[in-house]
Amino acid sequence: MSLARPSAPTVLRLGCLYLLLLWPPAARGDCSSPPEVPNAHLDLRGLSSFPVNSTVTYRCNEGFVKVPGQTDSVICLGNDQWSEISEFCNRSCNVSPQLQFAMLKKIYSSQNYFPVGSTVEYECRLGYRRVPGRSGTLTCLQNLEWSKPAEFCTKKSCTHPGELSNGQINVKTDFLFGATINFSCDKGYKLIGAKHSICVIIGDNVGWTEPLPTCRVIHCQEPPKIENGRIVRGDGDYYVYNQAVMYECNRGFTLIGEDTIHCTAKGDEGEWSGPPPQCRGKSPPATFRPSVPKPTTTNLPATQGELLPRTTMFSPATSISKGGQIPSDSSTFTAGHTYLTLTILLMMLVITGQLT
Repeated sequence: MSLARPSAPTVLRLGCLYLLLLWPPAARGDCSSPPEVPNAHLDLRGLSSFPVNSTVTYRCNEGFVKVPGQTDSVICLGNDQWSEISEFCNRSCNVSPQLQFAMLKKIYSSQNYFPVGSTVEYECRLGYRRVPGRSGTLTCLQNLEWSKPAEFCTKKSCTHPGELSNGQINVKTDFLFGATINFSCDKGYKLIGAKHSICVIIGDNVGWTEPLPTCRVIHCQEPPKIENGRIVRGDGDYYVYNQAVMYECNRGFTLIGEDTIHCTAKGDEGEWSGPPPQCRGKSPPATFRPSVPKPTTTNLPATQGELLPRTTMFSPATSISKGGQIPSDSSTFTAGHTYLTLTILLMMLVITGQLT
């Protein structure tokens, strides 16, 4: 009786069993690879085996955010199984934008998960007031962008600073929060106080940083005194911008220069428009000396063969002094000339026989 040979399937099963017996068994209690989680990836940190009580953490993929309150890790349990985990990563808008005129309410300040359709609310910043009828809410849209914010808060306005006597208030824009105004005085006035003021937050409202200054008229020092003269108009205890003083000389003196000076302004200081005049005494009368003419010589006709002596004559010349008087030496000269002329005429009459 011959033995039956085993069939091929039976040999194959025996071979697989033998191989399984030769394969080293896994470490008792180790978990297999952690499960996959949608929109997340493992953060193994170099782990290659997962013994009991080991923990593995997941990270959200780019563009996704962890849902608050959901777990992001699994633990290898004693039955060689992983703890349960659900989808915890979702798409979200970024943190809501910062607005110049408003800020997020405190309940939203610590959040970073904003799924499509979620909303956030703002409140006006200090220095701003709410515009009636405008919403302060933003919504996360399907494109993961926030809805465009309307300007639902506007700047508060400072009160009018008032009128600046003898000066101007220069307004660059307006009196709203953050605005700056400048102060300046008219010519001849000096600014006492701040040169500018800013509308800032004061408590729960807004107000000016500086009070309204004043414009004080510029003063000049006492005008200078002059010798041999005095101030006849404008003299006083003090002298202000544009005030004038007039000088006059004492009797017998002449005024040299401008008789009036004015108080002017140089920057914030006062100064006189010029130096005061001078008073000078009268000059003595000028003395005029008579001019002496050149002598001329003439020959008279001789009688009976005799020649008269040559006579030198001087043409009359008079010089009148400034006072209108003829000098005495001129009078003497004129009298002598007349006498000589008469003598010559008398001699000519005797020669011609007209006088015996």
